Amino acid sequence: MKSKEAFKETIINGYNFKGESLILGGAMLNGETLSDTFIKVPLKTLNRHGLIAGATGTGKTKTIQVLSEQLSLHGIPVLMMDIKGDFSGIAAPGEALPFITERHQKINLPYSTASFPVELLTLSAQNGVRLRATVSEFGPVLFSRILNLNDTQSGVISIIFKYCDDKQMPLLDLKDIKKVINYITEEGKAEITEHYGKISTSTTGTILRKIIELEQQGGDIFFGEKSFEISDLMRIDEEGKGYVNIIRLTDIQDKPKLFSTFMLSLLAEIYQQMPEQGDSGQPELVMFIDEAHLIFNEASKTLLDQIESIVKLIRSKGIGIYFITQNPMDVPSGILAQLGLKIQHALRAFTANDRKAIKSTAENYPISEFYKTDEVLTSLGIGEALVTVLNEKGIPTPLAATMMRAPMSRMNVLDGAEISEINAKSKLVKKYSEVIDRESAYEILNHKIQEAAQVEETKVIAAKTVAKPKAEPMSDTTKTVIKVLTSATFIRGAFGVLSKMFKK
Repeated sequence: MKSKEAFKETIINGYNFKGESLILGGAMLNGETLSDTFIKVPLKTLNRHGLIAGATGTGKTKTIQVLSEQLSLHGIPVLMMDIKGDFSGIAAPGEALPFITERHQKINLPYSTASFPVELLTLSAQNGVRLRATVSEFGPVLFSRILNLNDTQSGVISIIFKYCDDKQMPLLDLKDIKKVINYITEEGKAEITEHYGKISTSTTGTILRKIIELEQQGGDIFFGEKSFEISDLMRIDEEGKGYVNIIRLTDIQDKPKLFSTFMLSLLAEIYQQMPEQGDSGQPELVMFIDEAHLIFNEASKTLLDQIESIVKLIRSKGIGIYFITQNPMDVPSGILAQLGLKIQHALRAFTANDRKAIKSTAENYPISEFYKTDEVLTSLGIGEALVTVLNEKGIPTPLAATMMRAPMSRMNVLDGAEISEINAKSKLVKKYSEVIDRESAYEILNHKIQEAAQVEETKVIAAKTVAKPKAEPMSDTTKTVIKVLTSATFIRGAFGVLSKMFKK
């Protein structure tokens, strides 16, 4: 009993914040949920990033849904990377089912249903708000890192960007940069060598192959215009709720390069455009990246370094990033160290490797006098999690096994008709549905090559045409002889002589 009271006091004191906070659920000890021991996270520290982990089916998606709902209610927009396609139900009100109301009674937290404003975004040809970016917006450094190029190859990309800037040729989509690469190794080779230096055809060939690989993963759809504007992620509806922007990624699970390309470009764009916010009361935007291992497993060392740098710096812009994955070990240690909020759902120990992973996971959490963390990790039920957050001073709160609150919105996906209805009402769908293909490097170089070919053809024709010498004018004597020889009198006389000769 003493332990229970001590635990309750520790939790109440550890999660007592001065500013506004979100309620995640109620604390648990030895499998019992203790009422009025709310586990909360301060709005002020939500830009310190976080991790939501756990085995399949343990409740990660519902936890993200709860966080997104609470953020929206506080007027904070959300960006959700929905890999599995099971998050769209947040647009519809939930249902007060018996198991939900019972859960909330244990926590001593009233339950109500609600829906939230949603935009459905897509990187592919799915219905929704189309997300695009131009090659120029990436810049030579970021574009090189996406392709995992070495220093020599990156230098060639820098030359290509410089050449296109000098010649005022926009690089909008992948066919633009492919055309430039072909041009500088063929028709424009002499021009490039003279002004920018010699470029190896083997180097350009390698770059071209890597661009084609990106293109085959859907890069040809992503790169282009109209570019998505970051400000459209920051919208608030008429009721003061922040929009929940859901990027539907169900059709790119097997395209990790496209996913990591998009993620890096988005983070870089947000970082560049958002002003420094400093230590404000709440974040400007919170991002949830589901199935985060898709980014890290296929990313190069250079790309991982870039992501880590942005994660470290972007929180000063008021942006919180939350990685969702099955095992915390999926997240590189450099990034894991930056994550303040940790919500760990159950892990399953089926093999020796699983047990080792659980021990390693337990070491990432604060030591607790009330739990054996590695044992609790395997005994948590669905909708239960170990939680620790950063308090307003940036200090980790006591570790708490938590009965998570239930979502207020639907815990199931929207059907096709409901998705179509959201898209039909969306202003952003109309704004970004138009595909713009203005004159860019591809068209400009094609025109230049055609002009050069016409000039060359003209030169060849001119060279083949040899001028004929003029005939010399006839003398007066010659003219007189010709006149006599062709006169009728002369001809009749000649025929007369010939006829007499034949008669003899």
